Amino acid sequence: MSQLRTCLRLPVPEIQVAASLLDEAATAHLNGDRARVRDLIAAANMPAVRDWTESLWGAKSPYAPKFRKDAARQVKVKERMPSPFMQSQLHKRDGYRCRYCGAPVIRKVIREFFRRRYPELNLWGRRNLEQHAAFQALWAQYDHVVPHSVGGANDMDNLVVTCAPCNFAKMDFTLEEAALEDPRRRAPAHDCWDGLERVLAHAT
Repeated sequence: MSQLRTCLRLPVPEIQVAASLLDEAATAHLNGDRARVRDLIAAANMPAVRDWTESLWGAKSPYAPKFRKDAARQVKVKERMPSPFMQSQLHKRDGYRCRYCGAPVIRKVIREFFRRRYPELNLWGRRNLEQHAAFQALWAQYDHVVPHSVGGANDMDNLVVTCAPCNFAKMDFTLEEAALEDPRRRAPAHDCWDGLERVLAHAT
């Protein structure tokens, strides 16, 4: 039996660098320094971050699971994404970090906050390559650890916070099929990273 992994691919060092730049951008925004915000967000749009993301999602990913034990699955529980209240509870429990790879994450509402206030940066287009590399890689998602296609529930016990690359790469594979450890068996990481949420507290 192959050794289980904590995640499909560990984050590259540039992930944390990009997150630190965005964290500085949030502080600069609160200080009213728009020019510095623009410079920091532009610097966080790193090719290495995009390459890491692109390596994980898509049918040709060398890191994503390939084979399902059960060829024909039936949806036993209708998949339901967590409500805003449940999302809040998940982040309170898990922190703003992916429970698989540990990457810092940022909610869509925060990305939209910056997109609306800094339209000149063109943060988010329709195609993957038109989206800011760091906001894309750190996009907060919510994974059903036991996929709904095999009966996984939509409750807090079966949901964990993830980054977009981990979530889209795992898809509806089971932990066994993906050769992944159960992230719920590891304590969530809590540190000073707040997902840039502080900008909302001061929004007008």
